[in-house]
Amino acid sequence: MNRFAKYCWGALVYNIAVVLWGAFVRATGSGAGCGSHWPTCNGEIIPRPESVETLIEFTHRATSGIALLAVLALFVWAFRTYPRRHIVRLGASLSLFFIITEALVGAGLVLFEWVAHNTSVARAISMAVHLVNTFLLLAALTLTAWWASGGAPWRLRGQGRMLPVLAGTWATMLLTGMTGAVIALGDTLFLGLGIRPEESPLVRTLVAIRPIHPVVAVLGGVYLSMAGIWVLNHRPQPVVARLVMTLMLLFVVQLVAGAVNVVLKAPVWMQIVHLLLSDILWIVLVLLSSVALSTAGEEQPAVQAPPVPSPSVP
Repeated sequence: MNRFAKYCWGALVYNIAVVLWGAFVRATGSGAGCGSHWPTCNGEIIPRPESVETLIEFTHRATSGIALLAVLALFVWAFRTYPRRHIVRLGASLSLFFIITEALVGAGLVLFEWVAHNTSVARAISMAVHLVNTFLLLAALTLTAWWASGGAPWRLRGQGRMLPVLAGTWATMLLTGMTGAVIALGDTLFLGLGIRPEESPLVRTLVAIRPIHPVVAVLGGVYLSMAGIWVLNHRPQPVVARLVMTLMLLFVVQLVAGAVNVVLKAPVWMQIVHLLLSDILWIVLVLLSSVALSTAGEEQPAVQAPPVPSPSVP
């Protein structure tokens, strides 16, 4: 890998760390640590942390700002290094777009005060939107790093059923992540902050629908496994086999982690582990899709006719 590719992978890892810290902010109820001010913290650029919540929230804002600058640098570097219409430029552009929308979603949470003890329906919806945007950001960064490392660009023509099958896996992962994000909010409000169901219609609803997420996760994992095997049958390549096996293994580990999370009543550290596994599972799926779509499945190698023996000369 060249320096730019290494930088892209580093930016991806750093953004995963920022995402996990954001989950820590939500799980600990520290989202209001800087008040309703944005981008300043309690009206100050560099505040004096008077509480642990302020320190946690300000740290998240600072690391998020660094993430934005890192992706901006990635974008500029890509456009200075690669020619026009190069696939890496597309990945860098998408990365910049989704890091900006990520910042806007985070700003909205603060300005509308959809943090801490807020129990509005709008906050639950924003959690699902936030999760989708985060996954798309990680996908864009993953593709940029993959293409910069020599990965072949997608070929959307001649894919047959490959496109809808892979689109189904992406939709399944997004749906599973959205339900998980909403249920995690319920765990934070009920188990973490002690808001009882009789005190809030939203908490009562989230506690009642909590079993939906495990069901969606199990059904989604089964579909991902079946789709992965189908992709492997149509793309019998060693790298596809490794990615499919990794995908299925992560699915099993994620189910175990989810069960442990339920049994332990969603401790903060387990919520972080659960989210980390989801992010890794999503990245593996993105890589599998990229490899599978880099080859047009309808194209078959031509079968050469056996050579016609020349008549022997007496």
